[in-house]
Amino acid sequence: MAVEVIMPKAGSEMEEGEIVQWFKKEGDEVKEGEVLLEIVTDKVNMEVEAEASGTLLKILAQPGDVVPVVETIAWIGSPGEEISSSTGAKEVAETVVEKKVDHTPVKEIEKIDYSGLRATPAARAYAREKSIDLSKVPGSGAKGRVHLEDVISYKLHDKVKISPLAERIAELEGISIKSIVGTGPNGKIMKEDVMAVISGEKKEVKKPVAEVKEAVVKKAEKAPNENKWGVVETVPMSPMRKVISKRMSESYFSAPTFVVNVEVDMTELLALRKKVLDSIMQETGKKATVTDFISLAVIKSLMKHPYVNASLSKDEKEMYLHHYVNLSIAVGMDSGLVVPVIKGADKMSLKELVVASKEITTKALEGKLKPDEMADSTFTISNLGMYGVHSFVPIINQPNTAILGVSATQEKPVVRNGEIVIKPIMMLTLTADHRVVDGLEGAKFMQTLKNAIENPISLLI
Repeated sequence: MAVEVIMPKAGSEMEEGEIVQWFKKEGDEVKEGEVLLEIVTDKVNMEVEAEASGTLLKILAQPGDVVPVVETIAWIGSPGEEISSSTGAKEVAETVVEKKVDHTPVKEIEKIDYSGLRATPAARAYAREKSIDLSKVPGSGAKGRVHLEDVISYKLHDKVKISPLAERIAELEGISIKSIVGTGPNGKIMKEDVMAVISGEKKEVKKPVAEVKEAVVKKAEKAPNENKWGVVETVPMSPMRKVISKRMSESYFSAPTFVVNVEVDMTELLALRKKVLDSIMQETGKKATVTDFISLAVIKSLMKHPYVNASLSKDEKEMYLHHYVNLSIAVGMDSGLVVPVIKGADKMSLKELVVASKEITTKALEGKLKPDEMADSTFTISNLGMYGVHSFVPIINQPNTAILGVSATQEKPVVRNGEIVIKPIMMLTLTADHRVVDGLEGAKFMQTLKNAIENPISLLI
């Protein structure tokens, strides 16, 4: 019986995904756990694995198509099998040429005992079905309880690029996966790679898919055109760039905004950072940055100004005032901008915030973010100070009510007690949604933030 391939819901806020590419074509043999296609959603690229073995009978969505979650995008079944019209999909008109399938028996995967772990029944059932070790899945629920979405995200974003079946076989045979060269998409370790190691066979290593993708992209790019002024290069917009374009347009044209600029004296904050820098480094192995201290000041200030830490319902009839802070830190990469979220930031000490910010930023730069790690934000910070930017106006990261732009610290002459002195001054810029935040509230928030930064010892009390 044919099995559907659906657009996965890999996050609580995911509503649709765009297909980037298929690694299989119609008529190809497919094995359970093998990567079928790559999708992008919320600026995160993910690989989708086959849920069953068989033949890829029909592909219903092509690269570039945007498909709602849980909608059927392909069918896997027996060669020549027709798809039931009752499913709402078209029947397979053409007969797929039957291919020989290797039925060499593989050592049966033993059942895993999940007793004692904090996990929902749905998460346990899915883990058993996919032979996923729940002890390796980080839980997002209370006291680390594992939910179904956690297991799905773990399956899609496993740090070790290896199919679940290949991982279990390697575990049963006592083989280190680090010693296995993957021949699957993007170097992923497949069952055949593990079996080759077991049998001692040498397999020819295929050219990495990343290189193939790069070659395809280069080939797809149009050759530079030339007009009377010079050369015009045409570059295709990447899926991530398309998402950024869509989100920024929606934010800019839907929210009537206002901007508040405040200059802050960084003297005391820089002095405090210098005092605690070595201690934090010794305890955490992480370097506390100026952004970490500003983030802590922002968090403390937001708890006093809930309207700046709010969001608006889609029908604009209700406002949600968050009495907690899930802080987003914008991270710029060559491929685009991502906004990972530090969940529960209001409950963190400076040391914990330093660790959390470094971990989430590193995952962003390495392209290992899960969709849920960019969801549920209540406020965003965008820092361009490291590039020498003196002032800029950021665009709100929806559904946030406001965003803070952090600029470079400059030595400036200022008047103190009737005398001109040189002080390290930073410009902070708040962009706020006027539907939720009034100008007065925005100004009060910036005043609170300015006082917190200029008297940073209060942040540690």
